[in-house]
Amino acid sequence: MTATEVFEVKGLSAEAEIIVDAWGIPHLRAANLDDLFFTQGFNAARDRLWQIDLWRKRGLGLLAADFGPGYLAQDFASRLFLYRGDMQAEWNAYTPDAEAICTAFTRGINAYIALTKQDPALLPPEFGLMNTKPAEWQADDVVRVRSHSLTRNALSEILRARILARTDLDTDLLRKMLEPAIVPQAAGGIDLATIPLDIVTLFKLGTASVTFTKERLACPLEQAWTWTKVNDLGDVLQDLAATGSNNWVIGPEKSASGRPIMANDPHRAHSLPSLRYIVHLTAPGLDVIGAGEPILPGVHIGHNGHSAFGLTIFYSDQEDVYVYETDPSHPTRYRWKEGWADMQIVDERFAVRGAPDQILPQRFTKHGPVLFEDKSNHRAYAVRSVWFEPGSSAYFKSIASMRTKTLADYREAMRGWGVPSVNHVYADVTGTFAWVPSGWTPIRVGWDGLLPVPGDGRFEWQGFLDHEELPRVVSADKGFFATANEMNLPDNFPHPVGYEWIDRARTDRIHDRLHALDKVSIADSCALQTDPVSHPARRLAALAVANSDEPVVQTLFTGWNGSLDAQSAAGALCEIWWTKYLKPKLLAQLVPDADVRALILPGDIESFLRALEQPDARFGTEAERARNALLRETLKDALADCRQRLGDDPALWQWGRVHHAFFDHPLASVTPVAKAWNIGPFSHGGSATSPMHTGYRPSDFRTMHGASVRIVVDVGDWDQSRCINAPGQSGDPRSPHYRDLAPLWADGHYVPLLYTRAAVDAAAETIITLKPAR
Repeated sequence: MTATEVFEVKGLSAEAEIIVDAWGIPHLRAANLDDLFFTQGFNAARDRLWQIDLWRKRGLGLLAADFGPGYLAQDFASRLFLYRGDMQAEWNAYTPDAEAICTAFTRGINAYIALTKQDPALLPPEFGLMNTKPAEWQADDVVRVRSHSLTRNALSEILRARILARTDLDTDLLRKMLEPAIVPQAAGGIDLATIPLDIVTLFKLGTASVTFTKERLACPLEQAWTWTKVNDLGDVLQDLAATGSNNWVIGPEKSASGRPIMANDPHRAHSLPSLRYIVHLTAPGLDVIGAGEPILPGVHIGHNGHSAFGLTIFYSDQEDVYVYETDPSHPTRYRWKEGWADMQIVDERFAVRGAPDQILPQRFTKHGPVLFEDKSNHRAYAVRSVWFEPGSSAYFKSIASMRTKTLADYREAMRGWGVPSVNHVYADVTGTFAWVPSGWTPIRVGWDGLLPVPGDGRFEWQGFLDHEELPRVVSADKGFFATANEMNLPDNFPHPVGYEWIDRARTDRIHDRLHALDKVSIADSCALQTDPVSHPARRLAALAVANSDEPVVQTLFTGWNGSLDAQSAAGALCEIWWTKYLKPKLLAQLVPDADVRALILPGDIESFLRALEQPDARFGTEAERARNALLRETLKDALADCRQRLGDDPALWQWGRVHHAFFDHPLASVTPVAKAWNIGPFSHGGSATSPMHTGYRPSDFRTMHGASVRIVVDVGDWDQSRCINAPGQSGDPRSPHYRDLAPLWADGHYVPLLYTRAAVDAAAETIITLKPAR
């Protein structure tokens, strides 16, 4: 029986509906666009209020007001990265109605917050546990926060400088392969040995998620600045390396149904609740369904009943680190061309729970926020990012692209897409399908953007590459187009875009499967999104077979295709061998300097494999013999480990007994109540190198990254589309949709992504009616 709820709210011009289906997907219906985006904001608060309130306070630097001095340093760092430019230019960069959409959306959030004041039972329980209240939103809040978006490569520039100052390029390539191949140049006379690692502290902190510990919550004001390193550099680098996605579009001639298919599964750090949220928006002139982030109006992966669209990260280089010579007599002045320029100093007021307000100065150069000052050497360091350009709110340009119904209109919308830089894929009911990479790509003349440069005016961006200068593919002859964050620029592409991409492991497997299939179905696409085959695992197995006489190694690895399915004994041995034994000892062999090794992890899998497959002088004078000995020694260690973990009988070993998914509530570490809100564990297959991206933590093999949401769209027979969002649609632990999708997700299953009115109505579990308050 369908449940019903009715709310009277201020701000609506007419009645609206939220129809929640059996899988927690809300289908919103309103009389006009203003009411529709109001309803989307209301619904986001209904399902995800704790999450979006925390997101806003983190982004705007308002955490200390709720949680105390332990969050003051993070607030300081977050505000460094806010958009501080002209707001009219910001709104104009999206669509003519961008401000109106955000105004309606935030009015909807505030309307739900107002209801919680009347009825506190509507508040998620986390607010009561932490003795906090949700804050009201302004339209600007949606777009001014930039630090959650995905840009690059400031951290990499700093790490590269540190590594090259102590060793050579081959060593740095173990950290990150450069494609197209290039030798980084230290421009402008920069001495790489002088680049301090301290630059990364505020950058890491400003982009960190919110974490809770008892110690941090109890921190007194005088110890506030001991909490500048809440996230380990290694964890940050692991997150950067694991962030990515898969997508593909299938043309009608390659599709089993004769209709195009669009598939997309974005890979990010797993969280509870999920980073993304699936929603259906219907009003006169708009009928769009798909996944977005609950803090944004609209969706950025899905379809509108005519065209389907998806995205993966396209690795444009969108950041640069600048080094300044400061005036010894006036440290807030820095060398600029023939003279000096003054830093802009902004005094920011921070409210702190249990303490007086703190007024702290923040410094900015012409390029961006100052992240570190070395006063003894008269140096300052700042970062320039596309974040600070109008129109760079992450994914928000989707409010234009989600409404387009022709490829020409879609491409025009992409001309203004800023952040993140992405591989857009598109397919529509006419049979057209396309690849449309987009994003701000700075033009650098005379330097490569791979190392820090002087900030004295000699190394300035010369605008941005016109998006239409990026490659475009329409209705590819092979019948499909797929991307997985690999370097996919055409040979001899004339415009520098970026050099740091994801290895080809996932994309090679995806392309192999799509080429092998004569026709591709919706089920085939779901199976490929959850495919656990790892090409690197296959290569490691081949090395093991060739160099080990251990019977178990020969039995498990001979003829093995690299499938890391949860039941795989070979998968268990391969991943334990690589992660716990071979990779650490290989790195120690290739990089004797322990301090440098710490900067390389998690490393580039392709570079490591090449070092193994083609041993060189880094292994000594008898390189192949030393490599073989390393393989045999580490295999013996891995076999002993597997026996200890999984038993003496290799036939009973299973990768999924070690590799697991687990969703922990952010408050579980500070209150036993929240431990009951944890979800899992679940046995898991795959790895970071399989299409089913399940990147894990080396310490305990827990899945930390991958696809929280997966979508496969049947372009034309829309109700045949499929999706999943883990661990559930709702962020409220009391909701039946808080954890219901997690077991399905872990097993590689999907639920319907219903679109037609009849199908939605038939699947309705709850109907929420919003009535204008009298």
